[in-house]
Amino acid sequence: MVTGLIVGVLLIIQQMGDGVDVEKTPSPIAGGIYTEALIGNFMRLNPFLDVYNAPDRDVDRLIFNGLVHFDSRGIPQADLAESWGVSKDGTIYNFSLRTDVFWHDGEAFDSRDVLFTIDLLKSQHNLIPRDLQNFWSEVEVVALSESQIQFLLPEPFAPFLDYLTFGILPEHLLGDLGLEEMIDHPFNLSPIGTGPFRFQRLLVEGDTIVGVVLEAHEGYYLDRPFLDQVIFRYYPSSVEALAAYRQGEVEGFGKVDESILTDVLSEPGLSIYTAREPMLTIAYLNLDNPQVSFLQNPDFRRAMFTAINRDLIIERTFEGQAVPANGPIMPGTWAYYNNLEKVTYDPVQAQSLFESTGVSFDEEKEIFLTEEGLDVSLTLLHPDTEKFQSIAELVASGWEALGIRVTLEAKPYEEVLADLEARSYQTALVDINLTRSPDPDPYPFWGQAQIQSGQNYAEWDNRSASEFLEQARMTVDLAERERLYRNFQVLFMRELPSFPLLYPVYTYAVTEDINDVNLGPIFEPADRFNNINEWYILSSRESAPIEATEATATAEE
Repeated sequence: MVTGLIVGVLLIIQQMGDGVDVEKTPSPIAGGIYTEALIGNFMRLNPFLDVYNAPDRDVDRLIFNGLVHFDSRGIPQADLAESWGVSKDGTIYNFSLRTDVFWHDGEAFDSRDVLFTIDLLKSQHNLIPRDLQNFWSEVEVVALSESQIQFLLPEPFAPFLDYLTFGILPEHLLGDLGLEEMIDHPFNLSPIGTGPFRFQRLLVEGDTIVGVVLEAHEGYYLDRPFLDQVIFRYYPSSVEALAAYRQGEVEGFGKVDESILTDVLSEPGLSIYTAREPMLTIAYLNLDNPQVSFLQNPDFRRAMFTAINRDLIIERTFEGQAVPANGPIMPGTWAYYNNLEKVTYDPVQAQSLFESTGVSFDEEKEIFLTEEGLDVSLTLLHPDTEKFQSIAELVASGWEALGIRVTLEAKPYEEVLADLEARSYQTALVDINLTRSPDPDPYPFWGQAQIQSGQNYAEWDNRSASEFLEQARMTVDLAERERLYRNFQVLFMRELPSFPLLYPVYTYAVTEDINDVNLGPIFEPADRFNNINEWYILSSRESAPIEATEATATAEE
């Protein structure tokens, strides 16, 4: 009876016509100002000069565009490029540029801007990382027309689009300058870009730049942003940024660090957003070091990994602001395999696996020995920071509970990296920095060709794994790459050549007055602004009629 009554009412509404208002929905309208606190100092607003200053990168994200950008799953999306095609052999990329893009000074964007910017990447200036210099030196770039660009690669390379996210600079303003001349150019204090917001002015107190004011770009190709202005203000610490929020100076925090997290969580009126940081903390194992040859046994490695209490590490070292890693590829991205085996802390299982490897306890030496008579002892190398010291101690405690004798060795990060590169270590704790790398491409870390002089520090010599990675970086078919990476991840978790431990958590806080903030997986903190042109404060209530088919479906459900 109730169902029949509902259906009857809906049919009557349907017969009354499409003009019947059945609910009111908010519709964003332009207006309002958002002010955010950044920790650090203003330096230069130029995407080629912001590499070492995160606050500048945050501001530049709103001012400049690249040819492509990546969504939260790591899938490339058109930006200044409208579309692209790839040759069958994967060596030629043809890009069509948007013809409706204008610089903030009204000049039209075209292929000359792209060629000029890439010429800067090809320069041998030390501001350009050496790997990028080497990469772009082998890529030929041709302007086919004002709206057509062609890239010729020496060999197939599927992660190529990863290299096209750099901010494009205006040739008509900077075309006669090299990077050295650009460093102190006035452009960096009053930049011109193509992004959703344009530079308006600097906020200055005395001789210090304390903020930047951006205004909505009326001619933005994806339509004008809803917000009228975005203001960034600089603070020397998170504590001072929190004080500024409480005084009404700002409405959000570029990053909520541990020093203010508890206070921010208790602040009324704040919406909290979290995402994994693209920083993988990993325990490397040197699988080719004869002093620890027992690491070559997969059961021994699994016992070691199962003995690590990662939840305890996250609680004590990160105050809960981290998540366990599962495999070598970042979760939430297109390449991650959701059904991947998970290894969890289980001291009983770890002990059973450890004993199954044939170790025996030497009463006289008070140490376990392998079947070959080798002492079951190892050195855990780690950077000499408070964070890594804490992680190392907790990892070591799990291994020692098994019966492994562990010696901790702390060194400056540069020396730890040097030992990894020389393969002169036994086990080591480090971070793999995945910032600005939406394309997963694990080949540099695990491919066979990287064992001698690359970044395969574990010296994992597995032909099947390497073939999966080699094929994946040569095919542009995303579904095929996903299959290959799935196979690689399954094999990795079966073999466990090293131990992916955790990802720190990035926390972002914004006043609840700002709507439509969408924070998915990020590849750098500035990714929080990926959809800022859709953020809004003001809204109207519009009538939304219900279609007859929708009404009937609802009634049936």
